[in-house]
Amino acid sequence: MNFPVKIMQDGLAAKVARVAEIAAKHADAVDAEGRFPQEAVDAMKAERLLGIQVPHHLGGESASITEIAELCSMLGQACAASAMVFAMHHIKLSSLVEHGADSQWHCHFMRRIAAEQLLIASATTEGGIGGNLRNSICAVEVDGDSCRLEKDATVISYGSHADAILITSRAHVQAASSDQVLTAFLKDQYTLEKTHVWNTLGMRGTCSDGFLFKGQAPAEQILPKPFAEIAAQSMLASSHLLWSGVWYGIAVDAVARAQAFVRAAARKAPDAQPPGALRLAEVSNLLQMVKSNVVAGLKAYEHAKADPDRLSSMGFAVAMNNVKIASSETILEIVNHAMLICGIMGYKNGTPFSLGRHLRDAHSAQLMISNDRILGNTSSMLLVHKQDTSLLG
Repeated sequence: MNFPVKIMQDGLAAKVARVAEIAAKHADAVDAEGRFPQEAVDAMKAERLLGIQVPHHLGGESASITEIAELCSMLGQACAASAMVFAMHHIKLSSLVEHGADSQWHCHFMRRIAAEQLLIASATTEGGIGGNLRNSICAVEVDGDSCRLEKDATVISYGSHADAILITSRAHVQAASSDQVLTAFLKDQYTLEKTHVWNTLGMRGTCSDGFLFKGQAPAEQILPKPFAEIAAQSMLASSHLLWSGVWYGIAVDAVARAQAFVRAAARKAPDAQPPGALRLAEVSNLLQMVKSNVVAGLKAYEHAKADPDRLSSMGFAVAMNNVKIASSETILEIVNHAMLICGIMGYKNGTPFSLGRHLRDAHSAQLMISNDRILGNTSSMLLVHKQDTSLLG
């Protein structure tokens, strides 16, 4: 199921395989207790995976989004919550890597992430705007060399466990809601007052509680480029692609359990086609469709990275939106198929074929960010933009 060949040469796959083994041991407990996957994250740090995206000259490994998506997939097969923490960390890190290279402070911050294996969280949602990350109510206040920010962040995934938070706000108190900046706050520069508890159907281990954020830091920690540029050129693509890598991993493990179930049935009655065999062929086709969709999106992003205008284009945004929609909708169909194949053994908890956690985690896919919101944005762009239908990309 690998995406890039280079991963095997780098040894990243071996590192993630060790992390995935640990994550899998604790996945059911993380889900049942709704607790942070501390064992898996500790293993990520021990394997030095949190800084792999940082450029070589800043102490990292210059890992590409394609490589990281494959690692997200591998972790997703073991524990979706652990994989999502890893993915969201690297989504925020991509903003630093792609847009912080010209800032001395942010380069130093990236060095620290690689050296100290700092875990980075995100605070883009806000009371009053929901999941519309391209608008803010709060505003950062700059006073000389210092800045202050207070934000009603309705969701900060693993906020209590992060070493730093990248947070959006209006650029100043007179700025329009869409005139935003992204600021990095270190753990000793902010306080979090919990306002909402993350008690959800799935992805329980991400511990995405709500908080009242209050921070004060040097103003140089504000990224120098507007958030609109950061969102269009790195955050949009990295979010949809890395999330899709996680969801693909969930689907891969669901299909593997279904395949194991059919094989066990075939061994019991070798002269007859086992029940579920045809559904297994159908679900294999769906899984390949998701893989092809994600791989095409990764290739499109890697090709577009050298051209900022292309990254900011409507055509690229439509393509990335479509990757997210297709991946998030199809994995639910895949897990449902796997459940039908495994029957009551998939429905029950505690069996080798249990799929309840997979199904609940998969339901998050259409809600992060809401597919309705994404489809609305895509429909508006298609009013003025002709979709690229060339097979040559």
